[in-house]
Amino acid sequence: MQGLSLEELTRYSRHLILPEVGLEGQLRLKKGRVLLIGTGGLGSPVALYLAAAGIGTLGIVDFDVVDETNLQRQIIHGTRDLLRPKIASARDRIQEINPYVNVVAFETRLDSGNALNIFKDFDVVIDGTDNYATRYLVNDACVLLNKPNVYGSIFRFEGQASVFHSNGGPCYRCLYPAPPPPGLVPSCAEGGVLGVLPGIIGCIQANETIKLLLGDGETLSGRLLLFDAWKMKFRELKLRKDPHCPICGEKPSITELIDYEEFCGLKKQEHEEPIESISAIDLKAILDHEPDTVQIIDIREPHEIAMGMLPRSRAIPFGQVIRRKNELDPQLLNVFICKIGVRSAMAIRALKESGFSGRLANLKDGTNAWAQDVDHSVVPY
Repeated sequence: MQGLSLEELTRYSRHLILPEVGLEGQLRLKKGRVLLIGTGGLGSPVALYLAAAGIGTLGIVDFDVVDETNLQRQIIHGTRDLLRPKIASARDRIQEINPYVNVVAFETRLDSGNALNIFKDFDVVIDGTDNYATRYLVNDACVLLNKPNVYGSIFRFEGQASVFHSNGGPCYRCLYPAPPPPGLVPSCAEGGVLGVLPGIIGCIQANETIKLLLGDGETLSGRLLLFDAWKMKFRELKLRKDPHCPICGEKPSITELIDYEEFCGLKKQEHEEPIESISAIDLKAILDHEPDTVQIIDIREPHEIAMGMLPRSRAIPFGQVIRRKNELDPQLLNVFICKIGVRSAMAIRALKESGFSGRLANLKDGTNAWAQDVDHSVVPY
């Protein structure tokens, strides 16, 4: 019956009785081709709800595997999926929800070399990523191919959502012309995220995608929706298209995809002095045989340290490192630690720039490496 089977008519009956959707709208959804970048915190609810809504073709891009720390928020994956490729567990769950959805899986890292080819056959692209380099890549590829970009981002208790480059609206670069300095904004792995937050923002992204495919309703194009889950408050900012935007402006200077890691300052500079690193196993050997030669500085926040500290370590929060550098003994090996080794590396660079002359080393992969390789009683998080 006009492209919908009897079972589909029953399945989507609650859509069909909505005048704003109806049979014609449901057929639009069935014909729709949506590409989802990432099947993590944001991608999980997006994929689940779009599959249930009857999107005809759902492309998913991911190259990661399911980790136990994902399960607190990435609801498309389950305990039985641990160590499976996310793309595989997501595909299975989507088809379990709705066997009428055609899932197109791209198990690859999205980059400047493959993005345009992957994006070209889809109507809408949904950004479920968690890093600036990929966000700029997704934005630029959508502008170059003239496709709407349904954006979402999350951190701790706060989330954002918008629709970029839709019907002549602003793009991501109109809002954020340049990325923040590397390391300034912690990732969810470092800063944490309330588990339900990506569910809320992801559902908003799914909602915007459905309206785009239906060609009806007011989308978030030209608006940035801000949500604070802890205070339960929504705010909205008006966005305007920047006539000087380097990719969607009147005289664009970006006409092809660029090196986004370099653009975001993620590539190591040739003049940058390398930071000495030490593995958890080697640090354990020093503590066992020459404990008086090393000083361990834990720069994590108090709520993180409450989960457990390494032996013989001293707590100096990241923000106090420079002010308290006189507590460091320049005659010892000063090993700095955090959760995964990113903040501790930043602390070491700051100390070097401040003139500290003692020996500094970074615990490679942080306390999570210690938990994995040395002491299994320490909780990775």
